[in-house]
Amino acid sequence: MTRASFSAHNALRGLLIAAVLVFASGFAVAEAPQQKVQVPGYYRLMLGNFEVTALYDGAIDLDEKLLKSITTRDIQHLLARQFLKGPKVQTAVNAYLINTGSQLILVDAGAAKLFGPSLGNIVDNLKAAGYTPEQVDAVLITHLHGDHVNGLVSADGQRVFARAEVWSAKADNDFWLSESVAAQAPKEAQGFFKMARDAAAPYLAAGKWKTFDSDRELLAGVTSVDTHGHTPGHASYLIHSDDQRLLILGDLVHNHAVQFARPEVAIEFDVDQKQAVATRKRIFHRAAQEKLMVAGMHLPFPGIGHVRKEAKGYAWVPAEFAPLSK
Repeated sequence: MTRASFSAHNALRGLLIAAVLVFASGFAVAEAPQQKVQVPGYYRLMLGNFEVTALYDGAIDLDEKLLKSITTRDIQHLLARQFLKGPKVQTAVNAYLINTGSQLILVDAGAAKLFGPSLGNIVDNLKAAGYTPEQVDAVLITHLHGDHVNGLVSADGQRVFARAEVWSAKADNDFWLSESVAAQAPKEAQGFFKMARDAAAPYLAAGKWKTFDSDRELLAGVTSVDTHGHTPGHASYLIHSDDQRLLILGDLVHNHAVQFARPEVAIEFDVDQKQAVATRKRIFHRAAQEKLMVAGMHLPFPGIGHVRKEAKGYAWVPAEFAPLSK
């Protein structure tokens, strides 16, 4: 190869390399970076004249070993049917905000950050949904477990929902807020009693903590439903406007893949496992028979849908996403 042809060859090679670099750099410049953040966790629907907003607190993983009265093989089969894989299964923590037109009502307040960084997003998502904690008139508590009440107070122990009255079933108060009951509980359970007392304390001091002891209409369009078993005073809430109804279940279900198909399966967190199973069967039967829309604190977000009776057990039918009519 002559010197001239060698130079020409190198020049051509240089041009090709430059073209490749320009072409590649063009892709690099044009490619948008991955965002790696999820959309705000709220979902909205109309129930008659009421606006219902599901709020996402976050998710935690629950081990399948917490489920009782079922074999590991059966659990794995039921999980596989839902394209899930154990031993740990993601479990959502939800809350529900109801705007009746005259009152803003929150059902449960989430976990704050006391169960780790994956939870504690209720207030942020409430704001994303267009509201502020100061606008909430009432907070209805399904039960006094920490993942439902820790969000009532700020890190420095102040009321997050400063104007709200908080409603809790008397039987749960008598259990979780009692220092004598707590003293007799196993050492590993002491922290759960303290969480309940800490959440209630500033509202009790302000005269903002109220109790009820039977099925009754607590607020216009909102009726408490006794669903004890998971805790001594566990309550669900029936929301009704015009001819539409929504039953907020609370913690009747922790694992949707297993407990709808096998409602006799309890979970370790149930204070009275036998009663929890009986309550779940009763409420599932009612929901399926009456075609009630239901919502659950540990159902996949937004946790709203229906319960369908199957040849054996039940099935969970999630609501479809839909725009709101104006």
